Amino acid sequence: MLSVKVEALDRFDLVGESVWSDLQARCANPVPFLSWPWQNLWWENFADGRALKILCVSDSSGEPVGLLPLYEREAGLWRLVGGVAISDYLDVLAVRGSEEEMWSGLLHHRAGEPDVWDLHCLRAASPTVSILPALAPAFGLHAVAQREERCPVLALPESWDGYLGRLSGKDRHELRRKLRRLERHWPDATVRSHASPEGLEAAMTAFLALHRKSKAGKARFMDLRMERFFQRVAVALAARGALRLWFLERDGAAVASYLCLEFGRSVALYNSGFDSSHAALSPGIVLLSYVIRDAIERGLARFDFLRGEEPYKYAFGAIPEEIFNVVVAA
Repeated sequence: MLSVKVEALDRFDLVGESVWSDLQARCANPVPFLSWPWQNLWWENFADGRALKILCVSDSSGEPVGLLPLYEREAGLWRLVGGVAISDYLDVLAVRGSEEEMWSGLLHHRAGEPDVWDLHCLRAASPTVSILPALAPAFGLHAVAQREERCPVLALPESWDGYLGRLSGKDRHELRRKLRRLERHWPDATVRSHASPEGLEAAMTAFLALHRKSKAGKARFMDLRMERFFQRVAVALAARGALRLWFLERDGAAVASYLCLEFGRSVALYNSGFDSSHAALSPGIVLLSYVIRDAIERGLARFDFLRGEEPYKYAFGAIPEEIFNVVVAA
């Protein structure tokens, strides 16, 4: 067992990007939502004067082995930095294999405090989901894990033909029909992707314009503050090879777009935009088939549709994975 020390910090710069990024690279769940740019920029854009508490856990030699970034959502109620509105997966950052020791140190540190930790967006595979309910009683606390949502996820085969062969006959027929129909009506349509920080601001501007066109709710969501966050975080993630924008274009104009996040051997479909005046040709479905095919051809293993169980995700063959909320209280 590790002998750990816990220190509470109230600013991101007191941790530092290099320490944060090193821990993220060594944890079991290195998703972009836990990265330094996502977390730091989220805090800069959405803190609204709330209190910040980053619990930094070090081993007996003083080396950092984990971070628990929390903010006070309301008096006495602490949540994970990143927020449930725009971060699909959150968690503690812990060196793989040290999760139990780290959580023991964190629970010991907070024992006797009246505060509540309300931890959202935890993947079912996260050690946090099983460790916290098991450890909490020993520290005079209780922790309850409850399923809060599901994320459809697609395990990718080695080939596009292999992927099509796994779809149901109905879904395979529908996908091929939509691909043929769009090609027949728009033979000059092209697909392109943008993964470089260079020129990304213009690509993001095109994406955000399509995003707002998609639905009234998306236009309300993408206010100026949200747009500033995404413009900044997109450049930072692209510099790390963790972001790719996709466009389906016709006559030089984008009619559908996807913002994808990449980590490890996974691609995550984070958000979308499309020109609803062309809905009859299903440009979003057609573009998504190209995105999935590209992931297969690049040898990636997982296509993650993230939160939300829209029917189209299951038509692409996805299987749901559960997301949990764990509440720790005295």
